[in-house]
Amino acid sequence: MTNALAPGAVERHLRARRDAGRRLLMPYITGGVTPGWTDYLRAFAEAGADAVELGLPFSDPTLDGVTIQRASEAALARGVSTRRILAELAEAPHPGVPLVASTYYNLVLHDGPEAFCAALRRAGVAGLIVPDLPVHEADELADAAAAAGIDLALLASPATPQARLAEIARRSRGFVYAVSVMGTTGERAALAASAAELAARLRHGTDRPILLGFGISTPDQAREGGRHADGVVVGAAVMRRVLDGAGPDDLRAFIATLRRALDQE
Repeated sequence: MTNALAPGAVERHLRARRDAGRRLLMPYITGGVTPGWTDYLRAFAEAGADAVELGLPFSDPTLDGVTIQRASEAALARGVSTRRILAELAEAPHPGVPLVASTYYNLVLHDGPEAFCAALRRAGVAGLIVPDLPVHEADELADAAAAAGIDLALLASPATPQARLAEIARRSRGFVYAVSVMGTTGERAALAASAAELAARLRHGTDRPILLGFGISTPDQAREGGRHADGVVVGAAVMRRVLDGAGPDDLRAFIATLRRALDQE
């Protein structure tokens, strides 16, 4: 990827768009899930995504629901690895919006935080989410990420006490990932009531962009999520379509419906 974005690019990019009145949209793709998986990145950006979350498959995910687990299994069955995904990413045209890698801490530890973050940077990735890394154990990775110019975004849940929520918001970079419900990722019939409360609690303590994820599946849910937070993350609804055989053009159309819904807010 030839035009990797500058250090701190995720937060600058999202802040600028938010401050211009735009509700933010970050769809998710599992790296290596199909032979031409990098084509989805460009399709997402063309449909109005403000950033893209890139899942690095792990064999024992703890927060992923059935759909994302199936996507990871499909990618691993193809023989992909973190190195291969990043190599393919480096060779593909950059979509022009920040890429935020998402994976579990075991994969970070495999190479070590410094080497892992440096590899992300070389591939054109500007941000990182590690859902099983608690804030009180994040120092080493946070330092390595900062040195590599990677924004390490931390997760906050509805069960997080207020003092800890403030610490998460303060130490997060790029954005704060607000988990809408206690549970795993996956499509749901309605946005959890806890989503609005969590977003409100976060807003009291930070001006950093807040993205709401877990269970946002439809344009109506995206619109509702955008009323509470600065934007939304959409994963399982995207990956279900990919697993069912939808190509980049099909996903471009779906992401566009989410974009229109957010713009109507």
